Amino acid sequence: MSFVTHLECGRCGKQFEPGKVYNLCDCGSPLLARYDLGQAARTLSRDRMARRPANLWRYREVLPVARESSIVSLGEGFTPLIHAERLGEKLGLPNLHLKDESANPTGSFKARGLAVAVSMARELGIRKLAMPSAGNAGGALAAYAARAGMEAAVFMPDGTPLANRLECSLLGARVETVAGSIKDCGRVMRERLGANGDDGWFDVSTLREPYRLEGKKTMAYELVEQLEGAVPDAIVYPTGGGTGLIGMWKAFAEMEELGWIGARRPRMFAVQSAGCAPVVRAFANRAERAEEWENPETVASGLRVPSAVGDFLILRALRESRGAALAVEDVTMLDAVRELAEMEGLVTSPEGGATLAALKRLVADGFLAGYETVVLLLTGSGYKYVEVLQILARSQ
Repeated sequence: MSFVTHLECGRCGKQFEPGKVYNLCDCGSPLLARYDLGQAARTLSRDRMARRPANLWRYREVLPVARESSIVSLGEGFTPLIHAERLGEKLGLPNLHLKDESANPTGSFKARGLAVAVSMARELGIRKLAMPSAGNAGGALAAYAARAGMEAAVFMPDGTPLANRLECSLLGARVETVAGSIKDCGRVMRERLGANGDDGWFDVSTLREPYRLEGKKTMAYELVEQLEGAVPDAIVYPTGGGTGLIGMWKAFAEMEELGWIGARRPRMFAVQSAGCAPVVRAFANRAERAEEWENPETVASGLRVPSAVGDFLILRALRESRGAALAVEDVTMLDAVRELAEMEGLVTSPEGGATLAALKRLVADGFLAGYETVVLLLTGSGYKYVEVLQILARSQ
């Protein structure tokens, strides 16, 4: 059962009736699902969670899918929260935790958002899904579309890791590579699918539909459960399109209304690559929107996002939480990938390495002290980044 009451524009507040097909608001901003949380709280309580399946669908009351038959699942969610004892001791952070999203189907947190988006597409009668992707999102779309018997089209930058391209093809998606960035892919996708007679394609790009965010927000629900009702003091999140950061910030507000937590919130820290840091620049300039980053370059394909449609929501969450945005160099990011592997036994993606590189800066600059409970979001498996693993192997 879902308790969705309406969809609401994140910028102008305009409301939309649920159960219909939408992309962006008329003003060009993302739509957010809203719920009757008073009703949801009657059955969605922390003390009942132990009896529910260990996946993201345990939070059905605050997810948009109304019919059980619509759910498309591969067992996503409820990924491990690992107490990083050795690394924490080295950094003087005894309460350091790693949220290992590589345990999701398809090896990254993108499975969360696409599970919910594809399930809603099935419920709404959509059969053909398309997106631009620099890697893991495309693989997740292809996997869930295959599971649902839908068509998928993925437009990928020509610098996308080979494993991601092969994954999408193996899963039956139509794969097209495009010169340039993920923004270029989005433009080409809309031109080709709108101009070649392929009617019926629905755009599931980051924040251009309302439901990927709803899957991503479950990371925050899980963190509160895994920390036995506590709210982390800080969350360090690698930020490209920013769906997960926006979703988690939304989830903490929902949990307060559900009675799970009080008014205290974690400080949210967005991490980008120095070669593509539009949110960092906008945060430093106290801007409401982030200007497009020209010529983005970074080994972390998930961070190679020159502009994000939800930039104002990312910046809003950072400021409301008293957090910050910071950029790290690729070489520092890759050093951190190696350190996480050697210290904690996790082979994470460059984006995951970026969180550790940023954490060291935050500690050195006095943003964090030793007593806080800090969570690093390791958003994907490093095993898909064969090219990066080769770089690291050669540098030994």
